[in-house]
Amino acid sequence: MTKIVQIITSLALACSSLYAFAEEITLRSQHPDRHVVVKGDTLWDISAKFLKNPWQWPQIWQINRDHIKNPHWIYPGDVIVLDTSSGKPVLRLIRESVKLEPGVIVTPIKADAIPTIQPNAILPFLTKPMLVSADELKNAPRIIAAEEEREILSPGTHIYVQGLPQTPQPVWAIYREGEPVKDPENGEILGIEAHYLGEANLLRLGQPATLNISQVKEEIAVKDKLIAVEDELTQTFIPHAPENQLHGQIARISNGINETGSGRVVVLNRGANDGLERGHVLSILRKGASMIDPGSDPEHPVTLQLPNEPVGLVMVFKTFPKLSYALVMQASQPVHVEDIVQTP
Repeated sequence: MTKIVQIITSLALACSSLYAFAEEITLRSQHPDRHVVVKGDTLWDISAKFLKNPWQWPQIWQINRDHIKNPHWIYPGDVIVLDTSSGKPVLRLIRESVKLEPGVIVTPIKADAIPTIQPNAILPFLTKPMLVSADELKNAPRIIAAEEEREILSPGTHIYVQGLPQTPQPVWAIYREGEPVKDPENGEILGIEAHYLGEANLLRLGQPATLNISQVKEEIAVKDKLIAVEDELTQTFIPHAPENQLHGQIARISNGINETGSGRVVVLNRGANDGLERGHVLSILRKGASMIDPGSDPEHPVTLQLPNEPVGLVMVFKTFPKLSYALVMQASQPVHVEDIVQTP
């Protein structure tokens, strides 16, 4: 077998246009000239090696809008090279493939591609939707009984579920309704927290349908709800800034705590309806305090608004109509509920 080297002139191959709104690319002061991709790398890590602003990934690859939604994949063993010959920095990919015979080339499979961010940080939020709309939970299939009228529902117990659609969805997650997630701006209920309890496998369709409990994380009871388990996950998407100026707030922090830091998941009060999509990177800002101007007349005090202070960055990895999950990528100080998020 002979080896050939494929030099891919840009990550998206056929891409030719940059975002019209793109700001000038700023390289890190001690950036490498090349990087060999290894298992454990993420797109964010690699971007941060070259760029001061990692969300400029599409610009340094010269990726257009279509390829952000359908990214090319990067694999361990690929070599990423910084090319400044044109006067502007561009990343190029060198991939080594094995040629078996004329016209037949072995290339990596998608499953081996490096993810955008470390999957262990976000996987539970992708496979088990811990936020649902009020309508979705209200209309979800529900447990109405268990075999032999059992009260303790353990693995192996048959349960009877009303409202299950007549489609062969094999695996269902079991949830219990939790607290509503409210918009910190106006108090609107944006979604409902769903507590994951376990899973059940479909045995027979019908009204009610029969399922077998396969996993139990917490106690399962009659009236608990079922939501279909997603069987295909996409963990690779391209970090990029929104095209428009987006403003929102952190509505909730995972586990219901009031502050968090890098590597933790937060809920934003903006979603797909507001134009947010997977891969969007937003700045986190702490709202500046209001104060009385110490130089103003005490009888006619003047109120001043201090500027917002940058705190860090979040990346959106899952969207709902009115909410989004985002991972805190950088944090110079604790991140709080009601902190501001906006286009960087």
